[in-house]
Amino acid sequence: MFAKMGSATIAFRTSLVALAFSSWGCSGALAADTTQQLTAVPDPSRFGRIGEKLAEWHVVAGGGALIQPEYEGSDKFKVTPVPFVSATLFDTLTIDPTGATLAVFERDAFEISARLGYELGRQEDDSDHLRGMGDIDFGATIGAKAAVELGPVELFAQLDKTIGGSEGLVGRVGLEVTQPVSERLILGASASAVVADENHMQAYFGVSAEQATRSGLKRFDAGAGLKRADFSLSATYSINQNWIVRGEAQLGVLVGDAADSPVVMEKLQPAAMLLVGYKF
Repeated sequence: MFAKMGSATIAFRTSLVALAFSSWGCSGALAADTTQQLTAVPDPSRFGRIGEKLAEWHVVAGGGALIQPEYEGSDKFKVTPVPFVSATLFDTLTIDPTGATLAVFERDAFEISARLGYELGRQEDDSDHLRGMGDIDFGATIGAKAAVELGPVELFAQLDKTIGGSEGLVGRVGLEVTQPVSERLILGASASAVVADENHMQAYFGVSAEQATRSGLKRFDAGAGLKRADFSLSATYSINQNWIVRGEAQLGVLVGDAADSPVVMEKLQPAAMLLVGYKF
């Protein structure tokens, strides 16, 4: 799949999908001409020494817009600009706005990678409905991901621990299908399930006695378990050797205690993005 398509595409895809849902949380053998079309890197001599370094790192830069709920569980939406720069070194280390991913073990179609990132938290002023709930602080995350590729399908499982913020533990299991339909166009689809421990669930969906008094919401204890299911459809179009456009639509469905929380106004959590990237 994209892992087989070269460093430039890995960097582009990682940044776009991860930016779309840091809670979205979203990786085939392709025809040779498609691979060449989407992963070709400009001649480093065009940029001198700087170009040589950029070629080594396969840098991708761009931006776009993301529309998503004001907070997880909101029934109102916000539009957020999404600038980004990502870089991948030797198909091993990827650095992008969501953090860093390092491949630590790979054999045939199986790979294990280490992850370092962050959890943005939640601000009380993100929505009128959250007034009195207080803020959830920013936190760093550290985790691991295991994935196996079966033709155009990738099966994956990942686990992330937040240090600070919610102090929670969040896991995701799922699959993703990526398929070229022409030399320039690649379509994708994914489905995954998210589970979380009590710390994460109580931070984002629980209402303590103090919070209930301040906010007027009903007291609620959120326990560990299945939190949501996510589904997505995407299209990536290569305009030319350097420019790429990607669009993605996603739907999250809150379940269990997350869905029953008085913090949640809507169980269905749709989101969409449109991004443009330039491969150096």
